[in-house]
Amino acid sequence: MIKLIALVPLFPLIGFLINGFFGKKLSKSLSGIIASVSILASFVLSVLIFVELQGSAQKSHIIEAFSWINSGTLHIPFEFLVDPLSSLFLLIITGIGFLIHVYSIGYMHDDEGFSRFFTYLNLFVFFMLLLVLGNNYLIMFVGWEGVGLCSYLLIGFWFKNTAYNNAARKAFVMNRIGDLGFLLGIILIFVTFGSISFNEVFDKAGTVGTSVITAIALLLFIGAMGKSAQIPLYTWLPDAMAGPTPVSALIHAATMVTAGIYMVTRSNIFYSISDVASEVVAITGVVTALFAATIGLLQNDIKKILAYSTVSQLGLMFLGLGVGAYSSAVFHVTTHAFFKALLFLGAGSVIHAMGGEQDIRKMGGLSNHIKITFWTMFIGTIAISGIPPFSGFFSKDEILAHTYEHSPVLWFLGMVTSMLTVFYMCRMLFLTFYGKFRGTHEQEHHLHESPKSMTIPLMVLALLAAAGGLLGLPEFLHLPNWMHHNLESVIKRPDPMTMDHDKELILMGLAVLAAGTVWFFAHMMYRVNKVLPAAKEEQLKPWQKLIYNKYWVDEIYDAVIRKPLDFLSDIFYKFMDIAMIDGIVNGVGSAVKGVGSVVRLAQQGSIGFYVISMVLGVVFIVLLTFLIK
Repeated sequence: MIKLIALVPLFPLIGFLINGFFGKKLSKSLSGIIASVSILASFVLSVLIFVELQGSAQKSHIIEAFSWINSGTLHIPFEFLVDPLSSLFLLIITGIGFLIHVYSIGYMHDDEGFSRFFTYLNLFVFFMLLLVLGNNYLIMFVGWEGVGLCSYLLIGFWFKNTAYNNAARKAFVMNRIGDLGFLLGIILIFVTFGSISFNEVFDKAGTVGTSVITAIALLLFIGAMGKSAQIPLYTWLPDAMAGPTPVSALIHAATMVTAGIYMVTRSNIFYSISDVASEVVAITGVVTALFAATIGLLQNDIKKILAYSTVSQLGLMFLGLGVGAYSSAVFHVTTHAFFKALLFLGAGSVIHAMGGEQDIRKMGGLSNHIKITFWTMFIGTIAISGIPPFSGFFSKDEILAHTYEHSPVLWFLGMVTSMLTVFYMCRMLFLTFYGKFRGTHEQEHHLHESPKSMTIPLMVLALLAAAGGLLGLPEFLHLPNWMHHNLESVIKRPDPMTMDHDKELILMGLAVLAAGTVWFFAHMMYRVNKVLPAAKEEQLKPWQKLIYNKYWVDEIYDAVIRKPLDFLSDIFYKFMDIAMIDGIVNGVGSAVKGVGSVVRLAQQGSIGFYVISMVLGVVFIVLLTFLIK
C-alpha cells in the first residue's frame, strides 16, 4: 500500500478537476458527493498505509514519482516521504477533511457557488497533502504556497462582499511576509548543505556552525509564524472568519495553520542544535498563547472567539516545540483537530439555526432547540478546557509538564493561558445555550436542529474529542505512550522528560484544580448571576475596551506600516512614475513628434528637390568617409 502513496493526494486533485470543469453541469448533491468521496478514498488509503507502516520494521519509506528538476548540481526528484509523522498528518487531514466535506453538503446547500466551494475545498486538501508528503523543502514549499492560495479563495469565497475580500487579501499578504522568510531559509539550506532533501540535510546538520543552524531555524520559523498565526503575523487568522464556517474548521483544525507545526517538527534537528532558536520559538509561542487568550475573553462573535482560541492553542503547540516536546506538540495538534473542528462546525450549526446570526449577545437558551449541537459543543468545550478524561487534558498537560522542566516562568504563563481558555470557552457556551433567548421573535421562530449531514460529523468529532486522549496516555499512569513511541524515529535528538512521578502528579492536580475553579467561576457568573455582555462598547471599562478592540493591533499596523507605505507609494507614483518615467517616455515621444513635424516639411513633391537632396547626401557620405580615413 505504501507504494500507492501518490494516490492519496491524487484523489482530491481528481475531485478538484471534475468539479472545476463540470461542476456547473452537475447537480449540487452529485458535486458534493464527488468531492466528499475523493477525500474518503484518500482517508481509506491513508488508514491502510498507516496500519502497514505500524506493522513494518522500516519506519521511513521514500517513493520517487519522477525526476523533477535537474540543473547543474541541483537535482530535486519529486519524492514522497512516508513515515510516522507524515502518516499521522495524513489521517488528520483526510479524516477531519472528509467530515468537513460531508458537513458542507448540508451547510452550503442553498449557496449559488456550491460546486465552486467544493472545488476549492478539494484543492485545499490536495495542497496540504502535498505539503506533508514531500521529501524535500521545495515540494513542501509548493504545498505551502498552495494552501495559501486556497485560503485566499475560500476566505473571500463570498467575493461580492468587500469586507470579505479585504480579509482574504489580508491573509494573503500576511502569509507572503512569512513565506519570504521560509523561502530564504530554504535557499540558505541549499547553500549550506548543497541539498534540500530532508535526509541529506538532517544527516549533515551537525557538521556546520551553530550560527548557521540558528539562522536557518529562525528563517523557517518566520514562515511558521505567518502560516500558523504567531505574533506579530497572527492578525489575518481572526479575519479569516469571513469565509463559510466549514472553511474556518478546515483552516483551523485540519490544514494550513498546522503546517507551521509540521514544518518545525520535521526540522526538529535544527532547533535541537540551536538553543537560541528554540528559545525564540518557546517565548513567541507562550506570548502569543497568552495574548490571544486575553482577547478571546470579551469577543462576542462566536467564530471570533474560536479564532482567537486557535491562535492561543497554536501558541501552546509552539511552546511545546520550543522546549523540545515535539511529540507532545504533535499530540496537541491531533487532539486540537478533533475538538476545534467540532467547535467550529458546532458554531456553524448554531449560526445555521440562528439564520446567520453570530453574536452570542443575541443568543441564549439554544440547548432546548438544538440539543445535538449543544451536547457536542459541550463535549468540545470540556475537551479544550483540559478537563480529564477528555482529549485536551492529556495533550496540554504533557506540554505544560515539559515546559515546567524547561522554565517555571513559561509554565506559569502557560497555566494562566489555560485558565483563560476555560473562562472564555465557558462564557461562549453559557451565553449561547443557557438562559433566556435574547434574539428577535423571527430568529426564535427559525430555530431548528441542523440536518443529519451536519449533525453526524458533529457526533463523530465529539467522540474523537472525548476519547482522543487515549492516543497518548501519560507515562505516569504506567501505560504506553503511543504518540511518543510512534514519533521516535522522526525526532532526531529527543529530550525525554525526567520529572519524578510525584511532581508530575502535583502539576496535573494543579491543572485540573485550576480548570475546575475557573469553570465554577464562569458558571456562577453567567448561569447563576446571569451576567450579560455589554450591549454597546461605550458601556465597557477602559481595560475592557482595550481587550474588546484587540489592543488596537490592527490600527497600530495600519498607522505604523500601511499608511507610511501608502504615503511613500503616493510619492513614488507622482515623482517616479509620472514625473520621471512617464516624463522620459512622453518626452521622447514628444521629441520624435517635433522632429517629425520639421522633417515632414521636406516632403514637397518636387522631384528636383529630391535629386539635389540625394546628391548632397552622397557628397556628405563621401566626405565623411574621407575624413574618417
